[in-house]
Amino acid sequence: MFAGGCLLVNDLKPQKDGIPQVNNVANAMPGVGPGTVADIVSKAGPAVVKIDTVKIRNSGRVDPFFNDPFFRQFFGGPFGFQTQPREERGIGSGFIMSQDGYILTNEHVIDGAQKITVTIQGFDQPLPARVVGADYDLDLAVLKVDAGKSLPTLKMGDSNKIRVGDWVIAIGNPFGLDHTVTVGVISAKGRPVTVENRRYKNLLQTDASINPGNSGGPLLNLNGEVVGINTAVAQAQGIGFAIPTSTVKEVLNQLLQGNGKGRPWLGVQMQPVTEEIAAYLELPAAAGALVVGVIPGSPADNAGLVQGDVILQVDNQKVGNPDDVVSIIQKSKVGQRVVLQIYRNGRTRYVPLILAEKPPQLR
Repeated sequence: MFAGGCLLVNDLKPQKDGIPQVNNVANAMPGVGPGTVADIVSKAGPAVVKIDTVKIRNSGRVDPFFNDPFFRQFFGGPFGFQTQPREERGIGSGFIMSQDGYILTNEHVIDGAQKITVTIQGFDQPLPARVVGADYDLDLAVLKVDAGKSLPTLKMGDSNKIRVGDWVIAIGNPFGLDHTVTVGVISAKGRPVTVENRRYKNLLQTDASINPGNSGGPLLNLNGEVVGINTAVAQAQGIGFAIPTSTVKEVLNQLLQGNGKGRPWLGVQMQPVTEEIAAYLELPAAAGALVVGVIPGSPADNAGLVQGDVILQVDNQKVGNPDDVVSIIQKSKVGQRVVLQIYRNGRTRYVPLILAEKPPQLR
C-alpha cells in the first residue's frame, strides 16, 4: 500500500486486446522539439526486449498475468483448484546493456522460472536466456542470451542528476503489447514503497504510464540514457515507479559475477521513531529505527537485540529511520562484522554482530 491509499500491482493482469497506448505529448514539452521523443525511441527501441517465463506449478487455471507478487498482495493466490502440475506463463520487459547479450530486468519477472526466453527486434524466434545473477531485495536481475552477433544496447545514465520535473520516456510491453512508449515527468525522488517482503527505499516516481508488463523496461532521459528500471505501478492514474540507476550501479558488478543472490541480513522488523515514541522512550530526538520484531535465529537474535530497542547507529553511521538501516546493511557483505549502537531502557549500548545470508524462505 502506497501512502495516499494507492494499491501497488505489477505485470500480471489479464491480457487485453487493443492498440498500444502512447502519450503523444512531444509537442507540448517545453524546450523539446517535436521529433525528439520519436528520435530517442527509434534509437533505443531495438535494445528493449520482451521476456517470457514459464513456471511449473501445482495449481488450477491461472491467467499468466496473475503470476506476480505485486498482484498477489492485494488479490491473493493461487487462483483456482489444486490440479496436476501445469505451466504458468509470465511476461515482463528488459533492456540489453552489452553487445554480447547481457540484459537487465527485475528479479520478480524471472523469479522461480524454469524457462526464460527473450524476444529481440530483428530475430525471427525468441532466444533462450539464463540467469547470471539476481537480487531479491533490490528486485534486480541480469540475464544472458547468446545471439551470435552484436546486439544494440542502452547506455546507463546518472539518476542522481535527474530532477523532479524532468521529462522521461518509458518503453516496455504492457499487457503483452510489444514496445509501447509513454512519456511523462519525474514526479518525485526517493520514494519508499513496501510490497510483500520487498522493501524499495529509493524509487523514482513518474506520471509516465507504467502498466502491467512494463516491469524491467527502461525509463529514459532525453539523452536516451537509462535513469531507471520500471518496477511498480499503482492503481491510480499518473503514478508509476522505477528503480534508479544509482541503485543498479551499486550492485551491477556483483550481479554480473553471479553473486547477487546472497544478501546480508540483520533479521529485525523496524518502524520509524515518531515524536510520541521518542517521548515515551525518553529519547532525546525522534530519530532511529525502533525494533518491533526479532526473527529467531537471526544475527540480531543471536546478538541479543529485543523488541523495543532503538537502533541509533550502524558502524558509526547515524540512523534516521529504518531505511537507513536497510541501506547500510545492503551495502555490507555476508559474514561482515558490524556494530550497532542501540538505545534500551534509557541507556545507549554497543552490540557487535555478524551479518548472515538472508534465508531463501524469507525472500
